[in-house]
Amino acid sequence: MNDDYLWDKTGQPDPEIQQLEEILGTLRYQPKPLALPDNLVVPQRKNYLPLLAIAASLLLALLAGGIWLRVRSRNEAPPQQAKVDSPTPTPRPDVTPPQPPVNKSAVNPPLLAAKRIHRTRSASSAVNLQEALMAKEQLMLALRVTTQKLQLVHTRTQPNQIKNQHRVG
Repeated sequence: MNDDYLWDKTGQPDPEIQQLEEILGTLRYQPKPLALPDNLVVPQRKNYLPLLAIAASLLLALLAGGIWLRVRSRNEAPPQQAKVDSPTPTPRPDVTPPQPPVNKSAVNPPLLAAKRIHRTRSASSAVNLQEALMAKEQLMLALRVTTQKLQLVHTRTQPNQIKNQHRVG
């Protein structure tokens, strides 16, 4: 048997192979065009999945943008003035609160003068004092947050010598 005949039909053919080719020749592929009937109606299948995905993406983007704008506007809004809803307790003139003993040599004279001025303020000054105390608390909070963030930056930028050392041996 000659293998070249099986691959490219060159060489001497084997009689058994020729007989098989004749038998199977009727089953050989014969190309012909696809014939569709003229009255056949193919229903158009509507695929809404891409449109639904686009709509969901746009909705998600709008929602994220709205949340971002709301958070941004809250952070940029000026601090609102505190409203005093409850009346401030007025000190009774007959009762004086106990004062800690003051070492006159340790206290600066301008501070003593400021304390005397503080005692003579009116009720409208009490509101200003309360606003000043709230501003001080906000400043102290901002300083604490800033200190913590600076410490975090310092620890992240300074390499830990023990962590980066490798064992030898």
